[in-house]
Parts: sequence; structure tokens; C-alpha cells
Amino acid sequence: MPTPTLETTPMTMPMVHLVDDEAAVRDALGFLLQSHGLATAAYADAPAFLTALAAGPLRGCVLLDVRMEPMSGLQLHDELMAQGFRAPVIFLTGHGDIPMAVEALKKGAFDFVEKPFSDHALVERVQKALAVEAAQHADQAAGHEAAARLASLSEREREVMQRVAAGKLNKVIADELHISVRTVEVHRAKVFSKLGVRSAAEVATLLAQLR
Repeated sequence: MPTPTLETTPMTMPMVHLVDDEAAVRDALGFLLQSHGLATAAYADAPAFLTALAAGPLRGCVLLDVRMEPMSGLQLHDELMAQGFRAPVIFLTGHGDIPMAVEALKKGAFDFVEKPFSDHALVERVQKALAVEAAQHADQAAGHEAAARLASLSEREREVMQRVAAGKLNKVIADELHISVRTVEVHRAKVFSKLGVRSAAEVATLLAQLR
């Protein structure tokens, strides 16, 4: 089974991005991963992957060879970190590359697999990386949704929200904002509705998550 090319693979779906400058390795890894139901995309070198990344966000994880030309896997990883790329990166390393791989772990890499590796070990680590990325993506989506709900509040609703989150009673809020208790109750109800919460504690938790 051939590894999908950039032209035939939808980059927005979670997949394993194989970056290796040896075609035989790319084909073998692609066949292995796809035989376990994992979607893949292959890149002949680091610049090719950076070009794809520049075209839009990529989902999934990266399987990255340490020794490549014209840009090593370590150099690519440094560039990805500089760009704020947060998808898990797994290094493929030879025995002599382990110290470099350990250093990459300290810089944020997800894991490394030493060559020669067992198919089971590699697939297992890739599956774990994809699970981590899926959780990260879900958290990010939830954060964006919460931020959008927060942005829908009026200025007065925000003032009420902050005080509700602080645990203040309606009467205290009314006194501080120089409005009636009934008006506070109306704003409070709108805040709860727009934020999709049912209590002051949930409001406080939501605001803490967005900070």
C-alpha cells in the first residue's frame, strides 16, 4: 500500500506525518502504520514538512528521523518549537543518536524509538501520541468555544459575571453597580445562559480555565 502524497491526503484530519529522507523507509513505515488503520502523510525532508505546515495547521503526530539532509530532525524540531507547534513529535534514532534524542525530549519531544525497532513498539507509541494530540485538540476546541461565549457578553453582563464568580450576593452586586437587585438577577440569568453554566462555581471555573 503506497504512502499518500500531499496532493491526495486531507491534511486537516489526524494522521502520522512521516519525515524521512529515505524513500524506502517512508514506504515501509507508511505500510506498517496504514496496516494498523493509521492515516499517514510522507515528506522527503524537513523543508517539505515546513512547507506543508506553512500552508495550514496539521493534525496528528510527527514521526521524525534524526539524521536527514539538508536539515536534521533536531533542527526541524527546534524550528517547530520556535513556531509554537505543539503536536507530539516522535524521533527515530540510531544507537549513537540517543543522547541527542534525550536532549530533544527535554525540549518538548514526545518520545523516541531506537532503530532497529519492533513494529509493535513503534505502533504503540504512535497510537499514544495520537491519543495525546486528540485530547489537546479537544481541550483547545473547548477553550475556543468558551472564549466565544465570553465574548458574547455585554459590558454590564461582564461586570455582573466577575462579581458572581467572586461569590458575591445579588444585593452586594446591586449596591456596587448602583442597579436594582432585579436587574442583577436578569443579568445573572443571561450570563448563565450565554456561558452555558448553572452556578457561580461553574462561572468561576470557566474563567479560571480561560486565564
